[in-house]
Amino acid sequence: MNKKIWLSSPHMGGTEQKYVQEAFDTNWVAPLGPNVNEFEKAIQNYIGQNKFVAALSSGTAALHLALVLAGVKQNDEVLCQSFTFSASANPIVYQGAKPIFIDSEKETWNMCPFALEDAIKNSLSKGKKPKAIIVVHLYGMPAKMDEIKRIANLYNIVLIEDAAEALGSSYKGQKCGTFGDFGILSFNGNKIITTSGGGALICNDSETKQKAIFLATQARDNAPHYQHSKIGYNYRMSNIVAGIGRGQMEVLDIRVNQRRAMHQFYTEIFKNRADIVVLEEPSSNFSSNFWLTTILLKSFEQRENLRLYLEKQNIESRPLWKPMHLQPVFEKYQYFGTGISEELFSRGLCLPSGSNLNNQDKKRISENLLNFLEKN
Repeated sequence: MNKKIWLSSPHMGGTEQKYVQEAFDTNWVAPLGPNVNEFEKAIQNYIGQNKFVAALSSGTAALHLALVLAGVKQNDEVLCQSFTFSASANPIVYQGAKPIFIDSEKETWNMCPFALEDAIKNSLSKGKKPKAIIVVHLYGMPAKMDEIKRIANLYNIVLIEDAAEALGSSYKGQKCGTFGDFGILSFNGNKIITTSGGGALICNDSETKQKAIFLATQARDNAPHYQHSKIGYNYRMSNIVAGIGRGQMEVLDIRVNQRRAMHQFYTEIFKNRADIVVLEEPSSNFSSNFWLTTILLKSFEQRENLRLYLEKQNIESRPLWKPMHLQPVFEKYQYFGTGISEELFSRGLCLPSGSNLNNQDKKRISENLLNFLEKN
């Protein structure tokens, strides 16, 4: 059988081991150290906007801390994009708060500004003001940040950007994750760069970053003994993991270009197929890292037939995210929208998009896609 072609596998740059070895040589194997500091600096320099970055154990940890720092508590309401991975919504429930799920719009597949404002007005009409908004830049595609930021500012609601899939993407020249009060990054194994596991919280000032680090290291007070005045978490990134991140940051721009080239590869394959839609940037304001290239087929049946056909050829593909408001664990919560995210889930497929796919892999993918399309 042919080797497995993965959806998005880790791709090392070559210098990661040098930084990891430094951690071993100096015995910095704890959740602090030179690699952590330098990794944070590298991210800060890359995203710009005078932001401050705290390296953490996961993107989920970063989102949880963003909610804690935003003051989200039990029975508060948090407006969350429905069309996303469950890690965008789970931390809301960690806080005992209530997610309200917001549908997508058709151009970017991200949070619909109209549905968002409807949800806010509905809450206000009941005497309840939502505490935070979680918008996601899905598959690397920037959301409509002008509209969403305008609404967040109008109603004075904390804006959290889940840019877990969007490191290297930008909107109007500004990097995703830097528009809100907080931004979230993920360095999971399948992301555009990886630390094997890990994430980061983007903050607007040094004081907030220090609060995040305090909470992420078990909220230990400044005392010679172990003293705690607040509940803390074990969320800090280790110096070894951060070493991998330092090496990965050195090739980030190359990885973005490779993912964008994969997207162009698929655009060429489907250019004469009116029944297949490739998610594209709506205008020059949007620059996606195209972490994953995603398509819409004409029906659920065609989507599943293609997925299963590729599976038989040992080529991984995956349905788009199942919206949160359709998930059994979240079905009791409110949802505002017109069913766009449900339609996307029904017909959408993620295609292999790794930056390490070689010409032989691409040839196999192309031949199998064209063979399927010829018969369907």
